[in-house]
Amino acid sequence: MKEPAHVSAPAPQQKLSTRSEAGLLPGNPAAAVQKQKAPDDVSIVVSIVDDDAPARGILADWIRRAQGFRCAGAHGSGEAALATLPAEKPTVVLMDINLPGMNGIECVRQLKPRLPETQFVMLTVYEDADHIFNALAAGASGYLLKRTPRAELLAALKDVHAGGSPMTSNIARKVVQSFRRTDQQSADAQDLSPREREVLELLARGYLYKEIAESLQISVPTVNTYIRRIYEKLHVRSRSQAVAKFTHVHGAADAGGVPAVNGPANR
Repeated sequence: MKEPAHVSAPAPQQKLSTRSEAGLLPGNPAAAVQKQKAPDDVSIVVSIVDDDAPARGILADWIRRAQGFRCAGAHGSGEAALATLPAEKPTVVLMDINLPGMNGIECVRQLKPRLPETQFVMLTVYEDADHIFNALAAGASGYLLKRTPRAELLAALKDVHAGGSPMTSNIARKVVQSFRRTDQQSADAQDLSPREREVLELLARGYLYKEIAESLQISVPTVNTYIRRIYEKLHVRSRSQAVAKFTHVHGAADAGGVPAVNGPANR
């Protein structure tokens, strides 16, 4: 009699495991259940807010299959997040910015007071300074780009859960550069004498050179001298640049302007 063949682990499950490790959505729900950990092994509860359904599904799968994580919910809009996240009480929220209706930054702004212990991490394609700082000001604790690999994303979630502020490297560089610019602006402004500050403050309020002279009871040529010194100390070439740098308006100091020739014009 022919002996029955000895059967090892089914090949489809082996193939599915390989696909899962590559970050693809599982094709078998049972396999996904096997990958999930017991409830007492979960320490980081994650909710996802992203209007891109395929991306939302992949992120949810990444979270479900990661040891020490649980996906509490995945939502397609800021309005849905506002309605459901307070009940989910996630540890961390992955928040897209470009949502239909209410954007992700406004969603964070409204949710943070209701979920003060929850950490919000922006996951977006935007990497410009305005979006970064608006998100951080709204209450976000981290800022990652959507091209962040799975391993780095999970590490970032652990980081923010431990009290860190994870950011993609080039995002962190933009933040550092902005702080450096602000520090340099402050240092430059500190070099101004009390009288030069008075002149610049009046200049920022739109006073003409003649009006500055009358207000400070000095001559117009003296005003020109002060303003020339202000330009030199602030490393600018025009009234608009000097005012922008003094008032810390981001980007305005680089807007250009007509260079002063033979001293500032009396305008």
